[in-house]
Amino acid sequence: MPVRPVLGAAAGSALLLLGFAAAAPAPAAAAPSESVTVDEEGRMADGSITLSGTYRCNEGEGPVFVSSAVGRPSEILHHSVGGTRAVCDGEVHRWQNTGSVPAGTLKAGKAHVEATLMEMRPSGIVLLPVVHAVEHRNITLVED
Repeated sequence: MPVRPVLGAAAGSALLLLGFAAAAPAPAAAAPSESVTVDEEGRMADGSITLSGTYRCNEGEGPVFVSSAVGRPSEILHHSVGGTRAVCDGEVHRWQNTGSVPAGTLKAGKAHVEATLMEMRPSGIVLLPVVHAVEHRNITLVED
């Protein structure tokens, strides 16, 4: 078999493949991932607790909130510490929730926090909770 036709066919195939690769659309930029974080320190003052962190979410069908709960690291029971309405534009934003827990429940020192980024998605006549991100973190509660 002559070499020239084989080389010609190989060169033609390579050019054809390069043409398809150049004509193929560029992959779409991936949407930023959704996340929620918890700061390593929470604040206690006058019977209230303030927790904070960051979040990032993409546009949803319903309102999105960052909720948080705190408890002792060794216990299952956690106490809700408010909720913040989230702005879901793909950017990183700060959140801060303040709430009160029953007296004597928590004291300065180690605590466990759960933060949840949750959408209330319309479904017929009801709103269904859809979790976008969750963070569990051991933190330190500091008295102000």
